[in-house]
Amino acid sequence: MPSAGGTVSKGKPVSLAAIPRAKGSIPGLGHLPRLARDPLAVLRSLHAEGPVLRLDVGPVPVVVVTSAAAVNDLMVKQARSFVKGRLFDRVRPLVGNGLANSDEPQHMRHRRLMQPMFYKERLAGYAEVMSERADRLAGSWTADQKFDVNEVMTTFAIETLAATLFSADIGRSAVDAVREDLPIILRNMILRALAPQFTDSWPIWKKFDTAAARMRAVIDEVITATRASAPAGRTDLLSLLLSARDDTGEGLTDEQVRDELTTMLFAGSETVASTLSWALHHLAQHPDVEQQLLAEIDQVVGDGKVTFAHVTQLPSITRVLDEAIRLHGVVTLMRRTTEPVSIGGYELPAETEVLMSLYALHRNPDLYPDPDRFDPDRWLPEQVAARPREHVVPFGAGNRKCIGDRYAWMEATIALATILPRWKLRPVPGSKSPREATAAMAHPTRMPMVVLPR
Repeated sequence: MPSAGGTVSKGKPVSLAAIPRAKGSIPGLGHLPRLARDPLAVLRSLHAEGPVLRLDVGPVPVVVVTSAAAVNDLMVKQARSFVKGRLFDRVRPLVGNGLANSDEPQHMRHRRLMQPMFYKERLAGYAEVMSERADRLAGSWTADQKFDVNEVMTTFAIETLAATLFSADIGRSAVDAVREDLPIILRNMILRALAPQFTDSWPIWKKFDTAAARMRAVIDEVITATRASAPAGRTDLLSLLLSARDDTGEGLTDEQVRDELTTMLFAGSETVASTLSWALHHLAQHPDVEQQLLAEIDQVVGDGKVTFAHVTQLPSITRVLDEAIRLHGVVTLMRRTTEPVSIGGYELPAETEVLMSLYALHRNPDLYPDPDRFDPDRWLPEQVAARPREHVVPFGAGNRKCIGDRYAWMEATIALATILPRWKLRPVPGSKSPREATAAMAHPTRMPMVVLPR
């Protein structure tokens, strides 16, 4: 019988036998053929089969949690019984051991050192950079220009983040390398991590491995130059990382600084770029919602530039962004049990790989009626109050919640509030509807749009 939750009593034998196996398993291959056909559709469908399921990825059994309560058990209530898991083990040698990858106690120490970098006074300074970059982007477009929105937003997010990460007089080479290499890494990171270890030397990964090594090397050079130039008084994130000290007076090593910068680049660019792209796509399909945003921007911002003070006064934009990331958010996260533990009413042995999909959770029709429909009104205060808090976790939850969530939403808000009053983006006539990629985020694979003046 399933247990109620918590750590399983010592001495009690625990196995995965009691956990229902998801449909469609094939002997020897498990669920790989089903996943290969349409992995996002599989993730969306699993909630109907149960809150906790067994998914066999070839010979490797993976427990999938699909309900909000089970995800909350995993991320909050029983978080101490888990470490990051196989996916992060494979990513760690490729992209470092920053906040997203590290386990305790390193995670908590680094988080405490980095938290002041995202306080209100720091965010206000970053907002100035974001506004200037968004204004420059909108000013570079011409009427009837066509481009892939996700490519444009990826470049914008990378360059804006890099402008806050690195000092302008030192970081130019890093910005150039990040702009070239980061998209290659982001597109292939999940596939590279999930691939069996025996494929590590295969030529198909050469471009990814070269980009990852080159970006690490360039960031190392910038760290060395920044440390040598006495960063006291600077407010870029790299200088703040180099000057941060814990209670013992110890700071971060250069390798640790590099890993945290790399993590911020990955998390901060893909989330913003994907969410902005999908927001612009959905607004093009819902001109009535777009008009609401334009009226709000006109009332709050007027003809000037968007500032830090404006961000919290633009709730309609926030609701659009919340709905965009609900529909197209983080595809998968993984954890590994360190001891026998009960999750969602089922007992899991130590060393069990556990998968959760925030993308699938936020499309669960039991939580969000008509879940595939774009509806920013889901995020009106009265609607949010009617849902338990654990139903909404686009940036994670508990002590592993993304440290830069306010930074990302501020950047996306400023970008939309800058672009929309000047330009109307619409799909290129005859183009196909964008598809979701199976990557860290369900970003659009291609989104051709045309720019029309207001």
